[in-house]
Amino acid sequence: MDAPTLVEHLKHEEEDTRSGFCPRSRIFRSLHRLAPRHRPPSDPSLDAASFVFSLLPSHESTRPVLLDSTTGRRLTFSDLRRSALSLAAALHHAFGLRPGDVVLLLSPNTVLYPVIVLAVLATGAVLCPASPLHTPAEVARQALDAGATLAIAAPEEAHKAAAAIGVPTLLTEREPGDPDGPPSAEEMMEWGDPLEAPPPARGQSDVAVVLYSSGTTGAPKGVMLTHGNLIAIVSLLRWSAEVSGSEGDVYLAFVPMSHVYGMAFFALGLPAAGATTVVMRRFEMGAAMQAVARHGVTNIPAVPPVVAALAKFSGGWDLSGLRRVATGAAAVGAEAASGFRRRYPWVELREGYGLTESGGAATFSVAASRRPEGRGVGQLLPGFEARVVAAEAGERAVGPGGVGELWLKGPTVMKGYLGDEAATAEALPGGGWLRTGDLVRFDEDGFLFVVDRIKELIKHKGYQVTPSELEAVLLAHPHILDAAVVPLEDEDAGEVPMAYVVRSPESQLTSEEIIQFVAAQV
Repeated sequence: MDAPTLVEHLKHEEEDTRSGFCPRSRIFRSLHRLAPRHRPPSDPSLDAASFVFSLLPSHESTRPVLLDSTTGRRLTFSDLRRSALSLAAALHHAFGLRPGDVVLLLSPNTVLYPVIVLAVLATGAVLCPASPLHTPAEVARQALDAGATLAIAAPEEAHKAAAAIGVPTLLTEREPGDPDGPPSAEEMMEWGDPLEAPPPARGQSDVAVVLYSSGTTGAPKGVMLTHGNLIAIVSLLRWSAEVSGSEGDVYLAFVPMSHVYGMAFFALGLPAAGATTVVMRRFEMGAAMQAVARHGVTNIPAVPPVVAALAKFSGGWDLSGLRRVATGAAAVGAEAASGFRRRYPWVELREGYGLTESGGAATFSVAASRRPEGRGVGQLLPGFEARVVAAEAGERAVGPGGVGELWLKGPTVMKGYLGDEAATAEALPGGGWLRTGDLVRFDEDGFLFVVDRIKELIKHKGYQVTPSELEAVLLAHPHILDAAVVPLEDEDAGEVPMAYVVRSPESQLTSEEIIQFVAAQV
């Protein structure tokens, strides 16, 4: 046994095999290991696009990888590879796109979105996705901060890019009935020569994507993810698809691909896993359930408000083929989770946890929990380590059951914040650790439970009030679809909780009735 292997062996010998906690180092380590076929390649010169292309199934040229939920337009795995390389060639030769250039992508979900993502990465340029919900001013702020030299925008969003940024703008797709309109990426996919795509010019340590996030605290900042981060994300998604038995699933994509969650799944990981994705431009419950029934969707990557809405959905669509719903971005409330399980007892509900700064990854529920209260947001993904740092313990890391701030270390953790050394130093204190700003605990089996955001705790008359607990109470009301609780300054109490709620469409629920409902339970 060589020295590094011996050190690793001794390190794991000290761990509690049930929770993954090491009393000596005060670190939780993942209970799961990647098989050799799922381990990220160690070649430092490998880029993310080349890695994804190498994994696309070549023997299933007619099976769709992407399918438009409304129009039925489909792209096969062969189409995805050819179109991405053709667009990469056109961007390189016609637009002069070079490694390190920054491309702003402003579009809702479409079947062409993953093509554009892979094409930009294949040129060696840096992709900077922007939400179509952004105002022109917000788009301009992001583009200027990132240093964008080219914008690719959906026709309905192009005015934001053109007016706000002042750089060349390429449409994502041709405008119907306007053959002489501005150039589009869709046309370039048709006339570009995939054999003329530029050779790979970036490696795993180079920045691949800049995604804007409010960070663990403060205003939006550019999160830099490297090609190595993306390669690790793809590897973990392929592993999770295999261990959860969802390799042959048909997925529904309404989570925005401009978000790390949507991009990781639908533009990178699922194509590499050989899965089919049904794409929705935007979420609407009735249309989503229609797509599930019409296209045989078996797996929905979702967010907690969608789980809560599904638990209360009364539409007439046949959802008997649905097998799995996974959630990320935040924890699902206990009432919403139990309501979902009662309504869809045949559907596995799997929760995960991640943030933009961790590449959208950190924990995952490998096995679906049948316990009414669930098992938190899953266990650490392979290759991840965690510390739970408690201020009450003198900033000391605590073990199972202890509550504190979650620190993460893993292969998908960001390189840093673009152009913001102070914020980077605060979020990445050293040693590869990322401070998440989330208050958490691990249980005795290594499952993570998110208690709240540290910065969002409400200080009421000297007591700490947890917004998520009040939100869970609100979501237990049958006429409330979503809720957010925030602090409001108060002269006498310091702070008082204030709630924003989304009522179900047919509800006439009043503010006073909501206050009485909460008061009866807290």
